[in-house]
Amino acid sequence: MSPTFTSFTERNYRIFYVGSFVSNIGTWMGRVAQDWLVLTELTDHSSQALGIVTGLQFLPFLLLAPWAGAIADRYPKRQILLITQALLLVTSLVLAALVMADVATLYQVYAIALIQGVITAVDNPARQSFVSEMVPRDKLANAVALNSASFNGGRLIGPGVAGLMIAAYGTGWTLLVNVLTFGFVLVALSLLRVSELIPSPLTRGKGAIRDGIHYVRNRPDLKVVMLLVFVLGTFGMNFQVTTALMATAEFHKGPTEYGILGSIMAVGSLTAALLSARRGEPRLRVLLLALAGFTLSTTAAALAPTYALFALALIPTGLSALTALTTANAMVQLRTDPLVRGRVMALYMAIFMGGTPIGAPIIGWIGEVWGPRWTIAIGPIAIGTTLVVVLWWLARQENVRVSYESQRSPRITIETTPIRDIVTEPAPEAAR
Repeated sequence: MSPTFTSFTERNYRIFYVGSFVSNIGTWMGRVAQDWLVLTELTDHSSQALGIVTGLQFLPFLLLAPWAGAIADRYPKRQILLITQALLLVTSLVLAALVMADVATLYQVYAIALIQGVITAVDNPARQSFVSEMVPRDKLANAVALNSASFNGGRLIGPGVAGLMIAAYGTGWTLLVNVLTFGFVLVALSLLRVSELIPSPLTRGKGAIRDGIHYVRNRPDLKVVMLLVFVLGTFGMNFQVTTALMATAEFHKGPTEYGILGSIMAVGSLTAALLSARRGEPRLRVLLLALAGFTLSTTAAALAPTYALFALALIPTGLSALTALTTANAMVQLRTDPLVRGRVMALYMAIFMGGTPIGAPIIGWIGEVWGPRWTIAIGPIAIGTTLVVVLWWLARQENVRVSYESQRSPRITIETTPIRDIVTEPAPEAAR
């Protein structure tokens, strides 16, 4: 087995991966169809309406994170996923039926987006931490990276197929395909051998939410990672809004060209995920360099004069973004006590996705006032500024030294005293 796919030696992980991959394709088809519905059928290319829909989908991540994490640590994660995936199937079916009956309204889309956001807020920490129950610790970083490959493989296929389906059959049938793909992950979860899982200890007693927050508060290494992920998620990862606006308002393209943009970006993202799967222990320097690359590539995308050059710039954008996210995710999972992993991952996802309700409406407003290009340009400005601040703080607090070697093959080296990450916070009493 290639080191890139070492987690596939675990039967449960193989089955779960296949089901999730098919479901991810459907999810991306559903996202493209929903955005196209809002942008062209229910409004006259309103970036603000699209920003509101995106914000409503991610608002529950911010509001429900402590409770969602407590649920993930208190109940069997496989059971949680069976319930949440079934509920997502039902709500997706309702949206598809409304669109196919030609009675869908913007406010109905808002309501369904919010409901699905609540369900996904509970689903996500359970899904993220469930990976550690299917593979041993020495394969966890690889499994996290392969999950990202699955997600971005879905992004590679889903948007392009969605664009073709919307052009040929309409948004209703495209949304219906998304409904059908939920069945694959439900079947996969049902086929797992429970006896082969490595279940995390379940929490008991009161104070679980408070203990999870306390755990992160006393971990500077986790706080640095979460700060960087927050800025990336809030201002840099709003591609649902930015690519839709660039395709329709700036370059005046149709649904096929819009869908292709998502697939092109996924080329870079999928490459990053596979490279991360080969990498060993996740490092802070990889995260910092990936964010620097994201800043440069998104600047190029914002300045691209043509559709073709814009699409080309999305490849390194996807590569650097996914490298940063995969590294950050693996760092948090590997450095967290299993007893509180669900709560920590809930906070991580809240910080990453919970910033979207703040960033998406702001970016939508920027698109209305300043134009589509500024919706992308705000990302490198915010992330570049944050990188400078973090590097300055590390230089003062953690003895960072940056060197550049030009002989033979040029390389940049970032050497730093670990951010007290060798200290493991004891498990909270309520979790024992």
